[in-house]
Amino acid sequence: MTEAEWQEVRRSLPVPAWLQGRGGRPEGYCHRQMFDAVRYVVDNGVKWANLPKDFPPFKRVHAFARRWQVTGLLSEFHDRLRDRVRVKEGRKTDPSAAIVDSQSVRAAAGIPRSTSGWDGGKRVTGRKRHLAVDCLGLVLVVLVTAASVQDRHAAVPLLGRLREQYFSIRLVWADSGYAGRLVDWATEKLRLTLEIVKRSDDTTGFVVLPRRWVVERTLSWLVRSRRLVRDYETLPAMHEAMVLWSMTMLMSGRLAGRRRDAFLRRPPTPSP
Repeated sequence: MTEAEWQEVRRSLPVPAWLQGRGGRPEGYCHRQMFDAVRYVVDNGVKWANLPKDFPPFKRVHAFARRWQVTGLLSEFHDRLRDRVRVKEGRKTDPSAAIVDSQSVRAAAGIPRSTSGWDGGKRVTGRKRHLAVDCLGLVLVVLVTAASVQDRHAAVPLLGRLREQYFSIRLVWADSGYAGRLVDWATEKLRLTLEIVKRSDDTTGFVVLPRRWVVERTLSWLVRSRRLVRDYETLPAMHEAMVLWSMTMLMSGRLAGRRRDAFLRRPPTPSP
């Protein structure tokens, strides 16, 4: 991280319990060192054991990342950064609408068969990450399942998490893979309006579809992190954590004045 980026990250860090007199022992390494090490793994896709010697021991770094994932500190840190980015873009911290979509990724050889599957549509063996993002493309909820799980089935726990964490959301856009009984279920059980953005039957080739391009752009942001190009995580929960780490990298850079175009650039409108 640059110094400017670290200052933005530092402002959003959860306060450790030992600093508030609530017990625990001080960290053995500086948070900046740990963050740089975890970000190095996410950005470059290396094994934990292959971390350069400039960083703390890899077992300590892995334990740090795992602890932040289990205790919810990572989610808290991610949400604080997202709220600050939304405010900087002139939005309220509480979103009122979301867009959902999924992305199938191939699994590494060590991934358990019990948590992976075959996506016949994409012809991919591995896992599928399901995202709900706001209108800026910032992640609200992430869920990782086997690639064999249908989008409309995974949308039930995904939308449930979305409603539980963001009661302000009233409208959700999705593609035709979420059509059917899910629309009525979302209205009756969650009081969410699930609007299906359909592709016109007479269109050919690539066409930018309203609202759907936002979440598709977010999926393209994620694969810039090499750790997310394939699924290397034994636990689906750790894959979800890697998605959040990747987004924290993007948002901290945005707050520090880097990669501004990545947020503001819209896809070109196709010529008639």
